[in-house]
Amino acid sequence: MRTRIRVWWLSVVVTAGGWVPVAAQTPPLLPEETVAALASELSGELAKRNLEMLAQYHRMRGSRQFRAAAEWIAARSRESGLAEVAILHFPADGTTFYGTQRARPAWDAEFAELWEVREEHGRRVRVERLASFAAMPVTLAQDSESAEVTAELVDCGEGTREADYAGKPVRGNICLVAAQPGAALRLAVERFGAAGMVSHAQNQRQAWWGENRNLVRWGHLDSFTPTKTFAFMVSPARATVLRDRLARGERIVLEANVKAGRQAGFYDVVTATIPGADETLRNEEIVFSCHLDHQRPGANDNASGCATILEVGRALAKLIREGRIPPPARTLRFVWPPEIEGTMALLNARPDWAARIRAVVHMDMVGGGPETKAVFHVTRGPLSLPSFIYDVAEAFAEFVNEQSYQYATTGRAAYPLVAREGGKEPLQARLAPFSLGSDHQVYSDSSWAIPAIYLNDWPDRYIHTNFDSPENIDPTKLLRAGFIGAASGYFLARLGPEDEAAVLRIVESGRLRRLATARQKSTSLPAEEAENLQQQAIRYEVELVASLERFLPPSQHRAGALEQIGKLAALLGVELREKPAQVEGLIFRRRSEWKGPMSVFGYDYFEAHCASSNVCDPGLLRYQGRWGGGEAYAYEVLNLADGRRTVQEIRDVVAAEYGPVPLELVVEYLQALEAIGVVERVRS
Repeated sequence: MRTRIRVWWLSVVVTAGGWVPVAAQTPPLLPEETVAALASELSGELAKRNLEMLAQYHRMRGSRQFRAAAEWIAARSRESGLAEVAILHFPADGTTFYGTQRARPAWDAEFAELWEVREEHGRRVRVERLASFAAMPVTLAQDSESAEVTAELVDCGEGTREADYAGKPVRGNICLVAAQPGAALRLAVERFGAAGMVSHAQNQRQAWWGENRNLVRWGHLDSFTPTKTFAFMVSPARATVLRDRLARGERIVLEANVKAGRQAGFYDVVTATIPGADETLRNEEIVFSCHLDHQRPGANDNASGCATILEVGRALAKLIREGRIPPPARTLRFVWPPEIEGTMALLNARPDWAARIRAVVHMDMVGGGPETKAVFHVTRGPLSLPSFIYDVAEAFAEFVNEQSYQYATTGRAAYPLVAREGGKEPLQARLAPFSLGSDHQVYSDSSWAIPAIYLNDWPDRYIHTNFDSPENIDPTKLLRAGFIGAASGYFLARLGPEDEAAVLRIVESGRLRRLATARQKSTSLPAEEAENLQQQAIRYEVELVASLERFLPPSQHRAGALEQIGKLAALLGVELREKPAQVEGLIFRRRSEWKGPMSVFGYDYFEAHCASSNVCDPGLLRYQGRWGGGEAYAYEVLNLADGRRTVQEIRDVVAAEYGPVPLELVVEYLQALEAIGVVERVRS
């Protein structure tokens, strides 16, 4: 038995062995009793039990197993006492558009096996099973279609160059390729007539890339191609054996049997709430988001995020029901969609919901244990969307960092947040700048401009492979991610004028760190670019303070904070230039018809529309800056096209965010967007 007593100078833990003093550290933003209640109620073990259940489903969009997983989530949500539990259905038929997302048709698989066979005494004999959907669903590439094929295996190299096929008997046979099936499809199947493919595509590059030769990578075919084919995925170790045999002149015959295909279906989106208690604020919502779809097992990506927000909902609902913490003023909503495309469908189809959302806590990969080599991130939104909510999440993350480090080094901490079945390592969460890659980029897109806290692991050496399994998930990590997310979301749901001073102190602490980072980065830049970076850093801090207007009425606290920023700018030698009343220059405005990023999931709006206007090769998409690449630049350029900023101003913001970039590349990309009707020119 243990009891915690808090006095003003220290924290004391009473154990069976006596009194142990623990260095005091006051939790940020929330009352101590609320933090203690969250820390004691949240369970990393329960989150992992739920994760283990989800990992049994092959959760492809629109599939029967996705629906089963969604129904399981809905049932657990009801059992946990969450309100308004529902599964929303949005057509996924290949033709419906949700903003810039063309709805991919649903895809399901019933059976798939790949055997090596040989002829013995005039009959075909199965020698070895190389792949089985029932045993390991990841061995069948997504969007494969039904087929019954017996054919020779042909080594087609990488599979993406014509030279890979020169002089080889590809037609009617099965190509062994190193590339993803979708990348090899055009040449292997459409050009040279292969009946199907076997791919040994490697995993995403990181420090451990290529070390584990037994990883089977998740494969994809094009969701919209009229070409019906199939692809199986094998490990690099298996592929090496097959290639060596072919190189020695052996004849390898494969028997492929696939029952799968695309058809009109639905995106299923599970949602539930903890209703707000304040009559004037309950229509405002704080959303806990994840993505439910993935291959089996898909444990860290992303059963971990789904199980963790389910545990957050259970714990908060129980604590509120028992009167241990006050109910939220704003409504807390929990959402389990297919990744990106489900969020695109939800926000586009339900604009009334989108208008109510004040902030999002998004969890995508939050449980990777030591074997995954994962680093946990608390990621901010883009420079185009300043918000104090990122500082709120960082404050709770730093609190967990300190408490978990103290516990790891001394064995004592007021809030170690350690699961009994989990590890005891310090969290060491990295406070990270914005990066693309999950549903947070949909919310943060200027179509909705909803700020999102993004909790995520990277790198993860097992992402998108058969090794992304529950045994590599740490319940302690799930507990700590759940605490950071629950504390951040619950605080934002209760945020009122009385909290503003504390929030601004947190923001001020982060400001000093951010400006120091900007100063350091500027030292490696030419003088003009260094000045721009520091200008943008100060402007960001001004806009970040103003972001409190999303939650609170104006106050003197904010005026004081802005005055402090002015003094800090003067101290740093940064003079904010006032924008003239009459702005000269080229200005673009985003059109409202097409909401969402250009590059979404399984569909690229820009790529699909650029050919008709002959604008398919803007240099910005290939540009590599110091701190980001072309896709990141393009995402932000569109976000910043608001009808007020000149192209020069847009260029200066993205130059500060991702590194100096030629103005002409920004102009060229905006003109390409204009040509396909995404933006319109306001002034030349």
